[in-house]
Amino acid sequence: MTKMYGIPNCDTIKKARKWLEANGVDYEFHDYKKAGVPEKELNQWLKKVGWEVLLNRRGTTWRKLDDVVKNNIDEASAVKLMHDNPSIIKRPVLEYGKAILVGFDEGAYREAFGK
Repeated sequence: MTKMYGIPNCDTIKKARKWLEANGVDYEFHDYKKAGVPEKELNQWLKKVGWEVLLNRRGTTWRKLDDVVKNNIDEASAVKLMHDNPSIIKRPVLEYGKAILVGFDEGAYREAFGK
């Protein structure tokens, strides 16, 4: 089963959901604003793609951080930020099989789902 993690009102999530639905891909949505980010899954994502890929440095949450925090970010502080504030995780995180995709890229989705 494909599982998407994110925030429903995010524009990128909306694009990814629209693509999945238009291409007949069944998925389950996990709203981490309401349900949080499961620690087990976050740790798996970190192992598979690394904190640099998961950390959203383009969003409002990142821009609102103090410059001292942003200028001194490392793995430990990034992981703590992601645990404490799921909005700073790049969206969507899509688990399918044993693989994951981070962000929405139509070409990567096509390749992943053979569409």
